[in-house]
Amino acid sequence: MEIAIGLIIIAIGAFCQSSCYVPINKIKDWSWESYWIVQAVFAWLLLPLLGALLAVPDGHSLCELFVADNAFNITMTLLFGVLWGVGGLTFGLSMRYLGVALGQSIALGTCAGLGTIMGPVLLNMFFPEQNALEALTYSVVTGVVVTLVGIAIIGMAGSMKAASLSDEEKKAAVKDFNFTKGLAIALLAGFMSGCFNVGLTFGADINFGHLTPDMFKTLPATMIVTVGGFLTNAVYCFSQNARNNTWGDYRKSSVWANNAFFCLVAGALWYSQFFGLSLGKGFLVESPTLMTLSFCILMALNVVFSNVWGIILKEWKGCSPKTIAVLLVGIAVLIISSFLPQMI
Repeated sequence: MEIAIGLIIIAIGAFCQSSCYVPINKIKDWSWESYWIVQAVFAWLLLPLLGALLAVPDGHSLCELFVADNAFNITMTLLFGVLWGVGGLTFGLSMRYLGVALGQSIALGTCAGLGTIMGPVLLNMFFPEQNALEALTYSVVTGVVVTLVGIAIIGMAGSMKAASLSDEEKKAAVKDFNFTKGLAIALLAGFMSGCFNVGLTFGADINFGHLTPDMFKTLPATMIVTVGGFLTNAVYCFSQNARNNTWGDYRKSSVWANNAFFCLVAGALWYSQFFGLSLGKGFLVESPTLMTLSFCILMALNVVFSNVWGIILKEWKGCSPKTIAVLLVGIAVLIISSFLPQMI
């Protein structure tokens, strides 16, 4: 029963993340770089800080975790957060060229597979005595492979979509649709985004041990990773403000209340995925396989829900029944990948 609860919590977080781009459509009279960095303040700084504070027991301070004994792990967690930030930037571009459904599917699928595998592999390189590779069991690898199969099927549906629609129909669904360019960017985004889970792996012990409830243990590491990602995005967004002369966006007082509100909503929905991941893992501690695969499961469910939004937003409008059938098969495979490892 606890495993089911954990998976449901992770699924709720995935649904929230897949919905986080909807509020952005309500933002008015701001350039991309301006609203992106404002929502990043909420998603990657303020909300992760509040989440990390939940991991601090009474009588202690969050600052106690930032000590010399944790210096290496904190540095590595922050570093992979910076690398993940690159994935966050290219992630947005992948949806610009492929749409919400296909862009998230390919990027998150790559992220799911590589993020799950890279964490134990890199941790084993630095700390071989921890035997991190033991986490990559047959069940875990099978789960990753099934997830990637599901992503490949959805990618096939995307290719069929690109081949069947006219240029006018493509532009009607996704204004800047470009399958070749979008695919390359989505794969890069997925590879770099996988660094998030690597950061969480290095930061797994950055908490107060048995004093921190299992469901909150990864929240300090989550905060460190997102801070790293914020730094990357801040450098890029502010450089774009300078290049495009869009500093004036921040002085438009008439839209600040509206835009800040929807940036907050978008940020909260985005952060919900990793808050839900932490809470969900608290119910999966009896299943080492699902603990290792939890990040992969989260990304797979993100893909499922992003395609639901893609259908709602009519990004697959005009496609043949065969293309839609392939898409639905891919979604079904991803759903199966969430619980299949537990059955092996």
